[in-house]
Amino acid sequence: MCGRYAASRRPEDLTGLFGVEKWEPEETLAPDWNVAPTKEVFAVLERPSKDAAEPRPVRQLRTLTWGLVPSWAKTPEGGARMINARAETVHEKPSFRRAFASRRCILPADGYYEWVTGSDERQLEERGKRKRPRKQPYFVTPADGSVMAMAGLYEFWRDRTLPDEHPRAWWVTCSVITTEAEATPLGVAPAEGPASLADIHPRMPLMLTPDRWDDWLDPSRTDPDDLRELLAPPPAGLMRAYPVTTAVSNVRNNGPELLAELPAPEEATLF
Repeated sequence: MCGRYAASRRPEDLTGLFGVEKWEPEETLAPDWNVAPTKEVFAVLERPSKDAAEPRPVRQLRTLTWGLVPSWAKTPEGGARMINARAETVHEKPSFRRAFASRRCILPADGYYEWVTGSDERQLEERGKRKRPRKQPYFVTPADGSVMAMAGLYEFWRDRTLPDEHPRAWWVTCSVITTEAEATPLGVAPAEGPASLADIHPRMPLMLTPDRWDDWLDPSRTDPDDLRELLAPPPAGLMRAYPVTTAVSNVRNNGPELLAELPAPEEATLF
């Protein structure tokens, strides 16, 4: 799964990187090294600009809320539970299939965090013992230092309890698409610890390589069978993973020090 990630790139950098035509400066977000569900995040998407003279799709940088609220939902309360959509079923799940067909986006990240359970605690869990596990966080990021373009979906939800002119009348929310984690060796593995992404967690965010960005964002592509071809995992060996401080486990902690590589895990794990 993807439940926490880092996004520190400036909007000016993202607009050039993704070929963005429209960006509203008032939507600027500060760098965030501990992005958690329900936070506002940057997203790259293509749709006609509001009040535009012609209805052509325009590539935009927008701020969305992480945690998708389906358009048909009666309340937005379930959004925090819909931070991820599985690539294997996104085309058929009622909460995601409409967005998959026509509202796809890219969520730019430095990388994402994933936690490995300590060996002693894992054994207790397997025996049914209820003890809070110690977990070692790892940061997973492109080995070449490039942006991690996570495949995402976005959706609009209208709060009918508010008047049209209210700033919160419309919610725009998003979800990260995940896929089965790679079992092949990491591009750069830690000196001790996991040798593959599957060793860390069975799921990973679906990263889109630059050659897929245009096709993924193109709103004219609406055939589910055609779109499912874009859900293939990226080539193996593009990622690196390393242990980081357990301070990242607290969402109140936020700063570039959270991405600092540790010489060894703070918590004993299975490796």
